Amino acid sequence: MRARYGLPLKITAGITAAGAAGLVYAAGIEARSYRLRRVSVPVLPRGMRPLRVLQVSDIHMVSGQRKKRAWLQSLAGLRPDFVVNTGDNLSDPEGVPEVLDALGPLMEIPGVYVFGSNDYYGPKLRNPARYLLEKAQGRHGLNGNAPAVGAVHNPWEGMRDAFDAAGWLDLTNTRGRLKLDGYEIAFTGLDDPHIKRDRYDKVLGGPEKDADLSLAVVHAPYLRSLDAFTTDGYPLILAGHTHGGQLCIPFYGALVTNCDLDTDRVKGLSTHRAEGNISYLHVSAGCGTNRYTPVRFACPPEATLLTLTPRD
Repeated sequence: MRARYGLPLKITAGITAAGAAGLVYAAGIEARSYRLRRVSVPVLPRGMRPLRVLQVSDIHMVSGQRKKRAWLQSLAGLRPDFVVNTGDNLSDPEGVPEVLDALGPLMEIPGVYVFGSNDYYGPKLRNPARYLLEKAQGRHGLNGNAPAVGAVHNPWEGMRDAFDAAGWLDLTNTRGRLKLDGYEIAFTGLDDPHIKRDRYDKVLGGPEKDADLSLAVVHAPYLRSLDAFTTDGYPLILAGHTHGGQLCIPFYGALVTNCDLDTDRVKGLSTHRAEGNISYLHVSAGCGTNRYTPVRFACPPEATLLTLTPRD
């Protein structure tokens, strides 16, 4: 017996079963298979000891995610020199206490942070196919789409106050410094370009000459921000936002980045060129998902331990 449109019923049933199994794996297994990426980046002056930097990003905390909280708490055992949080901590207006619980042990370590759009606004139910359509049309976030109407405002101020109280530096369109074992690390940060909150004119000037190292931090790796940082001569830019593509094709990779960055650099370490300068770029695939699309495929959730080493 054949199905109405010509496919044998066994094949139709097999396709349906495979799709269901893939969804179960993407939502029930891979989205909770937390990993640690390890990367070395030669950006330090000669003679300086290596520095270990833990980057966490795109946590997208939803109430009740106990395994994610426990995994994030365990990362403090790595004892990094400092932490960089590249935003999108929330995916639930009620999630602030659980974010602070998850990051509590890490907040005892020196750190810096920027926020992403999901820290400010709650997520909305959205057809995932729209990401492909927006890529084809060159539209991403508020950089090409109409402003969101009726958005839920998250209570991000309490999270900011807790980070500040712990000594983490708020890099929202500003600069800051950390002192580590006699070294001074300077940071330049931007608010989220995905919702046009970045103000590079407020942080002009490039790396700080009297610091041992200057780093650039931003949530969404839009090209205008990467070009500005690279043109000014920052050796390393840290970003998140992309989720590594989130739903990837094995042996091919990501289909979208949810910004104007190319898919070849959707996660991990790469380089960026602008005005004759070259910067290293590290994009974290993050460890969470939007609460309405709680799936990952061929792109496990992650944090990254970057070891900064002297330049050749």
